Amino acid sequence: MTTTDHSRTAPVASERSAHLTGMTTDTTTGRGLEPLMNIEELAEYLGVPVTTIYDWRVAGKGPCAIRVGRSLKFAVSDVREWLAHHRETSPGHAPQGR
Repeated sequence: MTTTDHSRTAPVASERSAHLTGMTTDTTTGRGLEPLMNIEELAEYLGVPVTTIYDWRVAGKGPCAIRVGRSLKFAVSDVREWLAHHRETSPGHAPQGR
């Protein structure tokens, strides 16, 4: 009779969101694929509620997503690009074209 340790079947929160820390994740995974974030991870990284991400999408304002079945995934490069586009040109000055 063998015993299986089920005390650690799912990754802890710090492991799940490790790629969010400073968005310093490599641009590809070990398989050559770009890392993807789910909507909860994106909301956590940006410090906004998930509903805000959905509102932005309805208004055409948020980062582009990839639909995988019923889930939305966000490529790290798309999030970086979206953030760069929204960066102020200098403190207190809106981005160009806004």
